Amino acid sequence: MKHTTPLRAAVATLLLTVGLGAADAGAAGAAPLPEPAAASSAAAPSASAGLLDAMRRDLGLTASGAEERLRAEKAAAALEGTARKAAGGAYGGSWYEPSTGRLVVAVTGRAEESEVRALGADTRLVRHSAAALDSAKARLDTLGAPAGVAGWHVDPRTNSVVVTVVLTEREDPAVRAFVDRARAGGPVTVAETAQAPRTYAAGTVGGDPYYTGNVRCSIGFSVHGGFVTAGHCGQSGAAVRGWDGSAMGTFRGSSFPGDDYAYVAVHSGWWTVPVVLGWGTIPDRLVRGSAEAPVGASICRSGSTTHWRCGTVLAKNETVNYSQGAVHQMTKTSVCAEGGDSGGSFLSGDQAQGVTSGGWGNCSSGGQTWFQPVNEVLGRYGLTLHTA
Repeated sequence: MKHTTPLRAAVATLLLTVGLGAADAGAAGAAPLPEPAAASSAAAPSASAGLLDAMRRDLGLTASGAEERLRAEKAAAALEGTARKAAGGAYGGSWYEPSTGRLVVAVTGRAEESEVRALGADTRLVRHSAAALDSAKARLDTLGAPAGVAGWHVDPRTNSVVVTVVLTEREDPAVRAFVDRARAGGPVTVAETAQAPRTYAAGTVGGDPYYTGNVRCSIGFSVHGGFVTAGHCGQSGAAVRGWDGSAMGTFRGSSFPGDDYAYVAVHSGWWTVPVVLGWGTIPDRLVRGSAEAPVGASICRSGSTTHWRCGTVLAKNETVNYSQGAVHQMTKTSVCAEGGDSGGSFLSGDQAQGVTSGGWGNCSSGGQTWFQPVNEVLGRYGLTLHTA
């Protein structure tokens, strides 16, 4: 954050890249969810009225339902690691189930099923272990995918590798050949999407962007010495200008495609704070950690174009097939986004989740958005998240 305007520069969290003078829309919409049972106010989590309003708008929840969901998701995230250890080699994946407010763990053995249930999680008996599904997906990662294949990921709920194809390209010979090869390598389910995913550019809009070359992007999360963002926003060594056009820093590391993350080191005239901009919809959010939310959990993001939006985690470890090349280990969400939001912050409660990469659709008609998990970025560059 620059000394002269500490709030604007430090918390400019935007999701999608912006080419100056060009507009490219895109992103995702959130589906309504069943309302969990209300909880007592004494046990309510620390959540602002604005955050609860955003969850009510985007997830179809009441304020009390949103509070209960945040509390249940926090408990599910805390239980996930213990349940996975108890399942051992029989672990088949896990997810948060909004209709029950509980963690569901898939297992391949009845003995392990009993152990996991004793911990307080629900279970589902499945055929394939998570290790087997990950291996099947890894084989797909070695294949060249045609443009009509949007991506693929392990889905614990269907106990399969889901290959997503563009609806209008499903009968394309190259797409059909890819699906056939995928099915030969393991359990595969085919899903359809309206559009292919892409990274985003858009005309300059109000907010707190940073610039590199002719591209506008968004700060993701502050780390000690700078911030993390999307890799497609700039190459290593590229100079970065702040929201006011002054010199801000330099890309010290960047990876795209394959990955979509980057690290920007800021100059001495700027400093970092553990804050994500609320855009007046909610109070600015403090970042307190980076505990990973499970599949099915609610999640929100901040972006300069579409501001504060919420949805759910749809899938993890998905390979997304952009026109520039495949990006691995992405998380898919139902949160909407549009051009100008690249690189911005995904949060679950007060826990950092990732930086926005791309998607399809927009916040009027809906779609989907992917992010690169923040812990992977921190580990890649040896960074420490700036937390409150």
